[in-house]
Amino acid sequence: MNEYRASGEAALPTLHGESVNLPRLLLVDDEPRLLASLYELLRDRGFDLTTASSGSEAIAHLSRSRFDLVLLDLRLPDIGGHEIMDFMNERAVDADVIVMSGEVGIDAAIGALKRGAYDYLRKPYSREELMKTVGNALEQRRLASANTRIAQQLENSEKMYRYLVDSSPDIIYTLNHEGRFTFVNDRAYQLLGFSRDELIGKHYSILVHDEDLERARYVFNERRVDERASRNVELRLKCRGARSNSGDRTFNNTLMTISLNSIGMHVPDSEVQKLEFFGTYGVARDITDRKRAEEVISYQAYHDILTDLPNRILFKDRLGLAVIQAKRKLTELAVMFIDLDRFKLVNDTLGHVKGDELLQQVAVRLKDCLRKGDTLARQGGDEFTIVLPELRDRDDARIIADKFLESLHRPFDLDGHEVHISASIGIAIYPGDGESIDELLRHADIAMYQVKALGKNGHSFYHDSMLDVSHQKIALEQALRRALEHNELEMYYQPQIDSTSGRIVGAEALMRWNHPTRGLLSAGEFLPFAEENGLMLPISDWMIGALCRDMLQWNLASGQAVRLSLNLSPQYLDRGDFFEKMRGALVRYGISPAQIEVEITENICIRNPQYAIEQLNKLCQLGVSVAIDDFGTGYSSLSYLHRFPIHTMKIDQSFVKEIHDAEGHYPVILAIISIARGLNLHLVAEGVETETQANYLRSNGCETMQGYLFHRPISLSNFIGVLRLQGPIAGHTAVFPPPRALSA
Repeated sequence: MNEYRASGEAALPTLHGESVNLPRLLLVDDEPRLLASLYELLRDRGFDLTTASSGSEAIAHLSRSRFDLVLLDLRLPDIGGHEIMDFMNERAVDADVIVMSGEVGIDAAIGALKRGAYDYLRKPYSREELMKTVGNALEQRRLASANTRIAQQLENSEKMYRYLVDSSPDIIYTLNHEGRFTFVNDRAYQLLGFSRDELIGKHYSILVHDEDLERARYVFNERRVDERASRNVELRLKCRGARSNSGDRTFNNTLMTISLNSIGMHVPDSEVQKLEFFGTYGVARDITDRKRAEEVISYQAYHDILTDLPNRILFKDRLGLAVIQAKRKLTELAVMFIDLDRFKLVNDTLGHVKGDELLQQVAVRLKDCLRKGDTLARQGGDEFTIVLPELRDRDDARIIADKFLESLHRPFDLDGHEVHISASIGIAIYPGDGESIDELLRHADIAMYQVKALGKNGHSFYHDSMLDVSHQKIALEQALRRALEHNELEMYYQPQIDSTSGRIVGAEALMRWNHPTRGLLSAGEFLPFAEENGLMLPISDWMIGALCRDMLQWNLASGQAVRLSLNLSPQYLDRGDFFEKMRGALVRYGISPAQIEVEITENICIRNPQYAIEQLNKLCQLGVSVAIDDFGTGYSSLSYLHRFPIHTMKIDQSFVKEIHDAEGHYPVILAIISIARGLNLHLVAEGVETETQANYLRSNGCETMQGYLFHRPISLSNFIGVLRLQGPIAGHTAVFPPPRALSA
């Protein structure tokens, strides 16, 4: 800014220590001596000076340049000073004028002032008078410019404030001391459907739900300020229809939940020297979506997402309430435990997606059989539990169990696949079969297993003799432990064939139990029990050693290093010393890690994916490869390709069984083959049973297969015999692509 001393001496303007534009002055006088004297007087005073000796010259300067101040003589030979001022006014020239004239008449001065002259100096004038007048004129000009700038800033600030308020995602409002709206932004119309004109002057209660009026009274009449003011009070507001400028927000009901903050507004009272309350300022935020999300989260915490039934947490809560009521009313209640028969077969053949659809349809049928007040819950997997309160007698539970079995007897339609299942139902009655929640559930579970043992597809009430079933489980566990000690377990091998050459290029290891009384048992008959009872770790330890011993025999006997695929339990992979045990066995028996392939399923990903990735990467660094078993049947199969170090992909037998025509089109098979080819993965088809299936797979790029068409699982001695018959290929060593080790 330009500053001038009180004496009228002009200071050189500066800004942060640097020179800025000097005030520009135009000096107009037709007398050369006076013009020169004026110029000398103002020179070196911090001004940028320009002179004109005639009116036309002055107009020319004013037309092409900007000036802050014009020192103008009225008497000019060509154009008078008044005409020059008229020119400036017509052209809106932004410059102040100080008239300097020798005329003594009042008319000249009045004419100049009427045309907007800042001041009128009569010649001769003193040096001090001139400098003071020039300084004052420039100072007034500076102040006027500053005021204009501040006014513009205030106007812009007000526009910005109004824009921010009206653009706020929240409802912003003010109320007077009576609780009537004095201001509300546009958001109220967008969310509630009430225009500003409809609300101004109206009491806030027209918007508040009747049940929330008492709570609303505290926030809408808030008088406190600072930290004591209301914060985040939730209210429901009435809506008029569904209004939203964005077009993507609707209100399905007539209420909206808000989180409301408010603060009192006060003005000083000069007479009583205290703050006078005159209204409330508030911000109301729409939290309808958040409240709905919280309701969804709360609902999902107590319900099974797949079937929308109560989960085990909610079931135990309701069972607990039912027990309390039964105890108070001296009545009986029933707890049922339902396990679906043959569900695993459906899951294995049609895949998990169809299995989920089946569970959803089962849930609907079971619910249709219940009375009002009964609770059906999903425990997990294919297990359901039911509580039947206020039984008249045990026949009530029997009738409902029969309804369950009858409803499940009807076939299920899974996208054209007709599926038949049944159920095993165990029933425990309070208080005779137990008085606690856990006791009732455990006894119903025991009764259910009794039905399973007797052939499934039925129901049974619990009685004490069924405890023998639990004893049988203990006996089975002891028998499995003895099987490890007495070498009753044995590894069988299903060859994997190169369908072009017919040669065995690999084998999948499958466990068998030579039970002393029941004969040869497949893995599915005892390994699930081993998983449940913590026996997979010692069994897997035995398996690693047995496989290495068998491989050493067939390598020596046949002269062929055929690749071996083995399935690892997720429990075993989670074990900390798994990698060291595998490496130790390979070193001890002299088996090349490249000859080993570990098969993983989605269970490994679900249990502890990060740790599984680390373990599998260590195997890959050792030289062991990794295969996806049953690819395409799980929820997360595709994610394996990115997260896990995969070497081989196995096409599940459920897809292979769909092949009935060698010239047909089976898009899932083609997609899996395409994925494997694109990622340079080895590909194996499981469950190949017909030439049609083999021809279709071969013609589309899958040459390695296993299944009953080629070989059933066979013992070690028979496997060695088959290898000897085919004989080694002279000078040929099997080479497999190295596994891709991924970062964890």
